[in-house]
Amino acid sequence: MKVQGRFSRMAQMAAATAALASVFAFPAKAQQLPASPTYVDLIEMSRAANIVARIAIEEQITVPPERAPDVAPGQVRLYIEALTQALLGGSVPVGESLVFLVDQPLDFEGDAPDIEEMSFLVFARAVPGRPGEIQLVGGNSFLPDTPRIEQRIRMVLTQLATETMPPQVTGVREVISVPGNLAGESETQIFLETQGGAPVSLNVLRRPGMRPQWGVSWTEIVDQAARPPEPETLQWYSLACFLPERLPDESFLQADRDSQARAREDYGLIQDQLGPCARSR
Repeated sequence: MKVQGRFSRMAQMAAATAALASVFAFPAKAQQLPASPTYVDLIEMSRAANIVARIAIEEQITVPPERAPDVAPGQVRLYIEALTQALLGGSVPVGESLVFLVDQPLDFEGDAPDIEEMSFLVFARAVPGRPGEIQLVGGNSFLPDTPRIEQRIRMVLTQLATETMPPQVTGVREVISVPGNLAGESETQIFLETQGGAPVSLNVLRRPGMRPQWGVSWTEIVDQAARPPEPETLQWYSLACFLPERLPDESFLQADRDSQARAREDYGLIQDQLGPCARSR
């Protein structure tokens, strides 16, 4: 009976593997990724997923190479049966049992890693028409279950649930930079283009003997008292990840080189203080 049951499980795995593979777009050059996701990773995976959960691996089965020809060197594809331990976020019902595919690095002996009875945090989408089957959203969406990672995921999910997502920046519309009455005094205003046309502007003030100050306004009013967004916030993500790399030539309202050079310097200041839009995926 056990052998017969095992064959039945293998047949179910083969059918589920074929179904999941038809919707699971594995990267052609997947590689082992860092265990700790960045804030940007968490934001983007959370927005892409309709299931964010903590799971416990109940059983793993190695998918034969002929059924997984796109697996990267040094990795193996696993068919996973898991139990849902906690739903951290999502918009669809989740049952107690879940099945999915995941690519994992081989261990130091060249074998599939043994992850049975271990807990993980997953970002996934439900597979339409196949209850209990899920599809991971991408390369770093199968994470070790640690208190720190779960705390950061909950922080991001809370932000997305309770705060308004800033308009997505699509470009720079207009730039103007004017000198003040004193040497070293100036103000630069940068008006951004956004998806949907919502107003967003950046303002940089320079005063003699003081550090340059900049801020962002999310309304039509250019506020000189505006401040930069705090790191690891939705406002920071909207700017750090979507501002163009440089000011386009056609955005300048002034033709003189001094004004353009000052504006470019101020734009560089903003980018430096925002820091990189770091992704590990």
